[in-house]
This record gives sequence, structure tokens and C-alpha cells, in this order.
Amino acid sequence: MQTTIDKAGRVIIPAAIRSRLGLVPGPVNITIEGADVRIAAIAPNQLAERDGRVVIAADGLALSSDDIRELRLADQR
Repeated sequence: MQTTIDKAGRVIIPAAIRSRLGLVPGPVNITIEGADVRIAAIAPNQLAERDGRVVIAADGLALSSDDIRELRLADQR
């Protein structure tokens, strides 16, 4: 997907990409990787360690294995 950089250095991330990644307005980290620029959302301060993994605490209903499988299949379609 192609976009442009304006004179002020701003880049518009297309709505389809923002929606797919769950990006919302707020601070981001920008890093340089070779000749590429990487933009990453900053994780909220709700990080926790569970079973040796860092996870982000979430509100709402937990996803079942079937829910996760369906989301993965939908992403491949």
C-alpha cells in the first residue's frame, strides 16, 4: 500500500492498516532498520509476566481456541 509524506514529515497510515493492527491515536516508537523506518505502537503500562512471557492485560471476554482459530483463518482469506 502506498502513501505520501507531507512537507511537515507526517505520514498518513491508511485506515485499513490502522484497523487491522488496532492502532489508535497516541505515541509511537520510530526506529531505523537498515533502509527502513519502523513505526511501533507503545504498549500500555498494563504489562504483566505470566509463565515467563510478557503479556498485556486486557479487558473483556477471553478468546477460546476456536475464536483464535477463526481469526487466523479469516486473516488468511
